Amino acid sequence: MSDLRKVIIDGTEVEVNGAMTLIQACEVAGIEIPRFCYHERLTIAGNCRMCLVEVVGGPPKPAASCAMQVKDLRPGPEGQPPVVKTNSPMVKKAREGVMEFLLINHPLDCPICDQGGECDLQDQAMAYGVDFSRYREPKRATEDLNLGPLVETHMTRCISCTRCVRFTTEVAGISQMGQTGRGEDAEITSYLGETLDSNLQGNIIDLCPVGALVSKPYAFTARPWELTKTESIDVMDALGSNIRVDTKGREVMRFLPRNHDGVNEEWISDKTRFVWDGLRKQRLDTPYIRENGKLRKATWPEALEAAVTAMKGKKIAGLVGDLAPVEAAFALKQLIEGQGGNVECRTDGAKLPIGNRSAYVGTAAIEDIDTAQMIQLIGTNPRVEAPVLNARIRKAWGRGATVGLIGENADLTYDVVHVGTDRQALVDTAAKDMGKVTEMDSVVIIGMGALCEADGEAVLSQAMTLAGKTKSKFLVLHTAAGRVGAMDVGAVTEGGLEAALDGADVVYNMGADEIDIKPGAFVIYQGSHGDRGAHRADIILPAAAYTEENGLFVNTEGRPQLALRASFPPGEAKENWAILRALSAELDATLPYDSMAQLRQAIVAAHPHLGRIDDVAENDWQPLAVAKPGKADFVTAVSDFYLTNPIARASSLMAELSANAKARKTAPLAAE
Repeated sequence: MSDLRKVIIDGTEVEVNGAMTLIQACEVAGIEIPRFCYHERLTIAGNCRMCLVEVVGGPPKPAASCAMQVKDLRPGPEGQPPVVKTNSPMVKKAREGVMEFLLINHPLDCPICDQGGECDLQDQAMAYGVDFSRYREPKRATEDLNLGPLVETHMTRCISCTRCVRFTTEVAGISQMGQTGRGEDAEITSYLGETLDSNLQGNIIDLCPVGALVSKPYAFTARPWELTKTESIDVMDALGSNIRVDTKGREVMRFLPRNHDGVNEEWISDKTRFVWDGLRKQRLDTPYIRENGKLRKATWPEALEAAVTAMKGKKIAGLVGDLAPVEAAFALKQLIEGQGGNVECRTDGAKLPIGNRSAYVGTAAIEDIDTAQMIQLIGTNPRVEAPVLNARIRKAWGRGATVGLIGENADLTYDVVHVGTDRQALVDTAAKDMGKVTEMDSVVIIGMGALCEADGEAVLSQAMTLAGKTKSKFLVLHTAAGRVGAMDVGAVTEGGLEAALDGADVVYNMGADEIDIKPGAFVIYQGSHGDRGAHRADIILPAAAYTEENGLFVNTEGRPQLALRASFPPGEAKENWAILRALSAELDATLPYDSMAQLRQAIVAAHPHLGRIDDVAENDWQPLAVAKPGKADFVTAVSDFYLTNPIARASSLMAELSANAKARKTAPLAAE
């Protein structure tokens, strides 16, 4: 039963839940309260005192609105609703005093501070501060921390809001940051000077309300008002995190998260945030043709003509890469199948059944994890496969959910009940009597590591049996951003990758850089980076990366989302669908659309659910026939978090982070 209370805020009466804090009640009433330490996704610290309000009839001093609940307010003498004032002389004086204290030791760094222009302290000093200081004492200075290659620190600017400490402890699940000392000796520091060991540490840059924690790779490169901001979707993992791409001219300068409660809340992983230097390096910007064993630059007409000559009358196989948008997968399928060939998107060999959406996507939404009482992980390590999803599982665990794990026993930042490492553990669990669990809200999450071996379909059947028996929601955790969309449009061949490549004279490789194509076949590679696929190619057609074209991506829960173009492809590179459309005209099999709008209409006509943007379609539960898997242990699909795709492999920062992670695993032992 909801406990609704009436409260009068600045003369407006609102009815809110009694468990709400005053700062939340003020937001319901449409009144903005300044704050530094309060953040709705972190625990309440109540230590910056900027959110002071006056409670009429309460103590004769202002109250911190973030730490006081509505139900703690006393009603008036005749039982009238309690009264809160947010703009009285008492509040104004209190806020000015707090701001003055905050600025005692804050350096006059604004002209050289990276936070300048998007700084909470600047904004609130303008709104609530005074234009002079009464302090003549020297300012206190502190030493900067070394938190690693991602987060740059200027600890003299720190106002001890402790947001970074609370985020790393509660959300990221690491315990390396804390506050030591008291009074003016209090400082935020890291345990024994350690660098941060988390795939989510970049979020503390966004959380810091001043310039104490800023992005090291982005330092001193741009000001916020110089940047063009574009809302888009991330493709570094299959979660489909909502991001904002900031560009200066043609260069991508940084990625920031956008709030989406159903997907990534307001967090993004470090790979998502810092991969932008990979968009500038090793780019394919002109077509190439291999002659006498060497690649030479060519013009588009030459390259297309060479591709047509190679393809005519031959057996063709098309491969859809992990980062391909739905439009490119759909166009490739139409082009290759029109020539009598096969198309395949499951390039890692995942045994995902064709046409059964409940088996390759599942029935769960990511939000279902929040309310789950039992979460069963099978053959997955979400900490490296989808760090933001892992933070969500940790949040559910923090609220009391039990997390079971069948697979490699890794540190997931929360306690797990480790059932076993092999397929037999899954079979035994699926065969058990699950009396109690059937009454709980539960989610079964299966990872790609469990599905990529030869017995993947049998493993999937066992996992679906377990989900059906326990009345659980089911989620397939993909590692490739483009996979679900390509499966949805049917870019698959019965029998998988081997069947598609079997006897193919020509392989049209659209961005599949994770596989080795056997010698003998003629390879046409269409992609953005000079990675493994381009090295093997006989013809290279340069394409746009994910920030350089509009695209539709379907995330791991089956939610279609639009990625918008933020900049333009370099040199001669073209959009993926446009290359396929041009090639189809040369092949005299012209695809029936001349624009992205027409292509999208064709996709939605064939697959209506892809037209419902940001909507998770309900999938009919179609369990697979139960089969017995082999004996082997489960392995995690991602061996190196930082180097999973061509963009990340082109990034020098990702290479440094990968080397650091390896070094951390092989820590030196002390001499006896």
